[in-house]
Amino acid sequence: MGLSAFLAQNAVKIENVKFAASSRFVEEGKPVEWEIRCISSTEDETLRKDSTKRVPVPGKRGAFTQETDYNLYLGRLAVACTVFPNLNDKELQDSYGVMGADVLLKTMLTPGEYANYLAKVQEVCGYDKTLQDEVDEVKN
Repeated sequence: MGLSAFLAQNAVKIENVKFAASSRFVEEGKPVEWEIRCISSTEDETLRKDSTKRVPVPGKRGAFTQETDYNLYLGRLAVACTVFPNLNDKELQDSYGVMGADVLLKTMLTPGEYANYLAKVQEVCGYDKTLQDEVDEVKN
């Protein structure tokens, strides 16, 4: 066993996933599919850091702890993973009267659609599988 299986050119590429985030956006009578990509662990780490803030520890003067705003993180993750539609498109943001891709996404989708979309994004990024699930998949 060598290291060749770990070389970048030998790794199985993660394909983008098409997903109908809402039945309200239709073209030719069919829901328009959104395109979702898997981000790298480096991109994910940046999103987590950007969604984390220092908060004072009650009763301990000068002591701080880190707290991650998971709603903010998941919103940023969804934006980073969305390939289509382009959530940074000015015309699309203007049509909803909002500024910012994360605000646009939350405005475009109903709460249930948004929750389902977040779940799909997490699935595409591999957060729905345990290591044992992946081992079982490889065995089959």
